[in-house]
Amino acid sequence: MRIATWNVNSITARLPRLLAWLETTGTDVVCIQETKTTAEGFPADALRELGYESAVHATGRWNGVALISKVGLDDIVKGLPGDPGYEGAAEPRAIAATCGPVRLWSVYVPNGREVDHAHYAYKLQWFEALKAAVAGDAGGSRPFAVLGDFNVAPTDDDVWDPSLFVGATHVTPAERAALTALRETGLTDIVPRPLKYDRPYTYWDYRQLGFPKNKGMRIDLVYGNEPFAKAVSDSYVDREERKGKGASDHAPVVVDLDV
Repeated sequence: MRIATWNVNSITARLPRLLAWLETTGTDVVCIQETKTTAEGFPADALRELGYESAVHATGRWNGVALISKVGLDDIVKGLPGDPGYEGAAEPRAIAATCGPVRLWSVYVPNGREVDHAHYAYKLQWFEALKAAVAGDAGGSRPFAVLGDFNVAPTDDDVWDPSLFVGATHVTPAERAALTALRETGLTDIVPRPLKYDRPYTYWDYRQLGFPKNKGMRIDLVYGNEPFAKAVSDSYVDREERKGKGASDHAPVVVDLDV
């Protein structure tokens, strides 16, 4: 079984690449973030032609998450129980479903913006809600994983130049502590193979030749419970999909399972 997570940075803009990628890779389930479309505008028909069902939690604007699957979508949950919301509204940042033998969450963690911004406090509160939502499945016997854009680099090794991020979001002790607390529910960081590069970055800014110079970050993560982690036969960042015209600024992270 092949599972991937991918922040597509607009499903509409990335649809031709996504469809071609699905046909090439034969991926069974994709956790998608930053759809930037409404649920009605999500390209479910085009994906159905390739054999994928879609579960979407999106309202347009800048957020939106989805799960697409060739192996079923059951027990769908949209949003986090206890979602703290931002400026009085819950944002579409999490969706869960059972896909064949595996239970999955696709998550798009708030960015945080700046450390003294209200969005940063919201980010930490959102992590608490995520931890509470996944704790039961994390300790269970069924393969389970939380995949997505976490907007946190777990360690300094996950940032191309840590000195440039001092005092900025994505690397603060509080954000990393939130990741640690999430793992302590019973999850393991499934670190992808870096292939020919020494670090498996997943995101590169469009500006200042970020990708050609490999000025990246590992913020797209796969956190799996013990049954999930034991089933992993391979994992990697598909850097090829970050290349060329019309690419997202994130690359897909792919995990193969023997289940």
